[in-house]
Amino acid sequence: MKKIISFSKFFVPGIIFSIGLMAFGIIGYFTKGINFGIDFQAGFIEKVKIAPTAIELSYEGPLTVSFSQGISDVSITTTSLDGESKSYVFNFTDNPTLKDFADGLASIDGLKVKVTASENVLLKNLFSDSESSSRLSAAVFRLHHLEKGLQPINTDEVRHALSSIPSVLVQQLGTPEDRYFQIRLADDGKYEDANKELRSIINSALNAAYGSENIAVISTDFVGSRFSSSLAQQAILLVGGALVLIFVYAMFRFQWNFSLAAIIALLHDTIVMIMFISWTQMEFNSTTIAAILTIIGYSINDTIVIFDRIREKINLEPRLECNEVLDKALSEVFTRTIITTLTTMVAVVALYLFTTDSMKDFALALIVGLISGTYSSIYIASYFIALTSKGKKAGEMITRGKKAPGELSGAVI
Repeated sequence: MKKIISFSKFFVPGIIFSIGLMAFGIIGYFTKGINFGIDFQAGFIEKVKIAPTAIELSYEGPLTVSFSQGISDVSITTTSLDGESKSYVFNFTDNPTLKDFADGLASIDGLKVKVTASENVLLKNLFSDSESSSRLSAAVFRLHHLEKGLQPINTDEVRHALSSIPSVLVQQLGTPEDRYFQIRLADDGKYEDANKELRSIINSALNAAYGSENIAVISTDFVGSRFSSSLAQQAILLVGGALVLIFVYAMFRFQWNFSLAAIIALLHDTIVMIMFISWTQMEFNSTTIAAILTIIGYSINDTIVIFDRIREKINLEPRLECNEVLDKALSEVFTRTIITTLTTMVAVVALYLFTTDSMKDFALALIVGLISGTYSSIYIASYFIALTSKGKKAGEMITRGKKAPGELSGAVI
């Protein structure tokens, strides 16, 4: 006979713990706030690398000369006035160093090359400014590199360089070997061309602090106030709509107290995730909404499986006390719940360890949500059923929709 665990003894301590946890989250919300991403906050966002120039290229002549960089090579393409093209491809295997690349460029007439870094720098580690035109001209085109052995510039130094800009936000991303900074500046509505003017404010401060030759813009993005407001409304409607549909489904499958118990558990999971995001200052963006919806789906499936087992035990042993039937039902599904969570956790942890940026944040939010979802399915949802069925025998807990033993609900087990 399977050992019966007295889960009901921990219902009240579990609720006290959850209330304390949510109070802690409310404190975090009011003291730290939520680090809204560019999706939900109108403004400009720029990702930059602060790195010295490795090589400078410029061209004067009748040809159209363009530069491109791929995964395994870099190339220079020349096009004459009559449309005749010629490509010079420098793959990283045959041209591993900056010296090899510079020597190869010497064969292109009119192309001026100036090497400003060690000739042993690996060609594959060079990168350009995304805002620079790939078409070479008399204006200098630069390729940058992150020097090994030098003390890297940290987030505090960049914040200090941008200290003259009110409300600017700086975050370091990437690996130590491939680090970059995400700089965000909100649009307060006073700029006629906010995209252009906010970009100019940030770049002017960076150029003054580090020199334009040491700044490589990786990407830029701008979200207008109308779009960010619309997206926020859609996100609220999406999460709210999901909760309403789940309430209706659980009401149809069981009855009102089961349905409300499921919604309370899901709200608990959502609040815990938002609390975690607030305290860690993880960026709250559309990926975070996807993580919340994923956890809502996972948690409700877990909760429905538990509810099914509770109903089954009610049908089999209608004379038991409410807490007794809950303990028996939870004991029977406990192993299944833990194994399912751990199996899912293995994949999510792998996603966290081997990805970066938004996917890493997505995985971290899922890890927190999985733990919270498993806990809430057992202690939050079940406690609410116990609370609304207090003093009742098992047979009185469900007044409609009883199922015969062994009949399935459709939940994934």
